[in-house]
Amino acid sequence: MCDSKKASCPGSTGVFFGGPLHSVTMLWVKAFHIVFVASWFAGLFYLPRIFVNLAMVPAGSDAERQRLLLMARKLLRFTTLLAVPALGLGLWLWLGYGIGRGPGNGWMHAKLLVVALTIGYHHACGALLRKIERGDDRHSHRWFRWFNEAPVLFLVAAVVLVVVKPF
Repeated sequence: MCDSKKASCPGSTGVFFGGPLHSVTMLWVKAFHIVFVASWFAGLFYLPRIFVNLAMVPAGSDAERQRLLLMARKLLRFTTLLAVPALGLGLWLWLGYGIGRGPGNGWMHAKLLVVALTIGYHHACGALLRKIERGDDRHSHRWFRWFNEAPVLFLVAAVVLVVVKPF
């Protein structure tokens, strides 16, 4: 028979601890993880939109270009600050509470791949911003519109994997 407070049982509340206080703490960690993930993705949705606008700035509109670059730099910095607790809290849930560990949790492997792709996308945004600042980027506003769709797909995939747990 399985004691649901033990980490090895299906539906367990954790690896290191058990009991009601542990469960309440886990719910707070989970809630803040969701808030920071949503905030991180908000930045990843908006930053490429600034890139779209930068690609559309007419030649000679230096003030508009500088304003958009400033917005992009500040948003990238803030988005990075949001990503850190999102990832840290996610690791806490996975490693500390055992969410997604053990047999029957293939969905977590797929979610971790989505997280890795999202981190890569975040870094790609930073690299693109540096290229745009140097004047080395020649992507069209249409390219940036398509580039902007990737985080939507990542978010949909992550939510489906966590909620539906298809495998």
